Amino acid sequence: MKAKYIEDIAIWEQDFQFYSEVSVRFSETDMYGHLNNTVTFAYFEYARIEYFKHIQLMNDWLNPKGEKIPVVADLQCDYVKQVFFDEKLRIYVKANSIGSSSVDIHYMAKNEKSEIVFTGRGSIVQIDKKNGRAAKWSDEEKEVFQKSIN
Repeated sequence: MKAKYIEDIAIWEQDFQFYSEVSVRFSETDMYGHLNNTVTFAYFEYARIEYFKHIQLMNDWLNPKGEKIPVVADLQCDYVKQVFFDEKLRIYVKANSIGSSSVDIHYMAKNEKSEIVFTGRGSIVQIDKKNGRAAKWSDEEKEVFQKSIN
């Protein structure tokens, strides 16, 4: 593993608790049967939203009268092993660190043999819907993330 955001792979891997399962669909593969490299980002999105629902942050963001929404500020993926049509994957998600209005999210995908097939990370920033500027996390939101980090 050469991803700069992973210092010690064993410790990093152990910190994941939450995951979502996906099956690689035929339409997500290229002419060689490999998972298309753009699909991993859709898997990250799916697992991230499920994670936010799990830690109960999506309710406010989905409220049409809500004032804040999360946006992806950056996102990267590092490919470790080939993935093929019809494989079952677990996409793990965790909050790695939290800023005043952002959170660094890490991802790890494992196949049915529990092998890491790709990893990733990305920053999510909470913004004010009216002015488009960063909106600080409330104390309650920070606490939710802190619980998931520890």
